[in-house]
Amino acid sequence: MSVYVRVQEKGQVTIPTRFRNKLKLKKGDTVMFVETKQGLLIKPAEVIVSEALDEIGKALKAEGITLEKWIEKGREFRAEMLMEEYGFKADELEEDR
Repeated sequence: MSVYVRVQEKGQVTIPTRFRNKLKLKKGDTVMFVETKQGLLIKPAEVIVSEALDEIGKALKAEGITLEKWIEKGREFRAEMLMEEYGFKADELEEDR
């Protein structure tokens, strides 16, 4: 479907209501412009994040890394950072709770 809109003085265009509704865009939402051979593609930010997470998931699966392994590696990394940055172990935080 094609719709014509006029470019305003500062380069702004209004996304037609039917497209905003279809993409569930609200005032203040962030979109990304992607240049293609055919022109510009407008994508909502959450679609971009979702696609990036899907790609990360595919890469992890290809390497044989399960979600459980990924979570455990995250815990190990945070524990190392706590020790390096603050000089204490993660389990010391648990004792204070």
